[in-house]
Amino acid sequence: MFLVFNDRPSDSPYIERVWRCHSERAGQFHSIASPHWEMAVSRLKGRIFLTIRGPETRATLADCPAEGEWFGIRFKLGTFMPSLPVSALIDRNDKDMPDMTGLGFWLDGMQWEYPDFETAEVFVSRLVKRGLITRNQAITEGLAGDERALSRRSAQRHFRQATGMTHSTFQQIERARCAVQLLRNGHSILDTVHEAGFFDQSHLTRALKHLIGQTPAHVQRQDEQLSFLYKTNP
Repeated sequence: MFLVFNDRPSDSPYIERVWRCHSERAGQFHSIASPHWEMAVSRLKGRIFLTIRGPETRATLADCPAEGEWFGIRFKLGTFMPSLPVSALIDRNDKDMPDMTGLGFWLDGMQWEYPDFETAEVFVSRLVKRGLITRNQAITEGLAGDERALSRRSAQRHFRQATGMTHSTFQQIERARCAVQLLRNGHSILDTVHEAGFFDQSHLTRALKHLIGQTPAHVQRQDEQLSFLYKTNP
């Protein structure tokens, strides 16, 4: 594997995960489906820039340059930027922020220093105070199991507005990501079908090919690079 990842949890109510990685050589990897948007700082050949990346509803092949370094803040579902709809970013419609010759970047008419792996929470807190990041409380409560405040139709509308996808798509992605973890941890394909909640092996295979870019057997072999992956529940 040519991409080496490191990640950590966060105590911020806005942050799902903080990650960083570096590439030991150039190559291609499977950018797998993810329901979360994120901010990523790239360092490539002396350049540094911040990109806002949207959720991905399908797997794609992506090229990775050699000797690159990346750091990312992955945001919780329901967290969004009022000035930049998540739906405008979905499926690799990324947005690069204007750079200040390596000193920082421009956002909302202000200059911001680039965050790093250790300062992610401080950076996000400043964005929240500025009103550049907020949360849809209905999504937060719904994911926690409290759906009393909204009708089903209203809850679906809130979810799509805040995440750029339907709740059904979100569940499919989470189920597929859970299956990958099970397969990589030595579970058999048939056990994974049952534990991750698929109907049968064909259902699992179709889902992984579409959302992960690999068949279950390929996932078990772990001979192809995947993008950032961490433990999740279906």
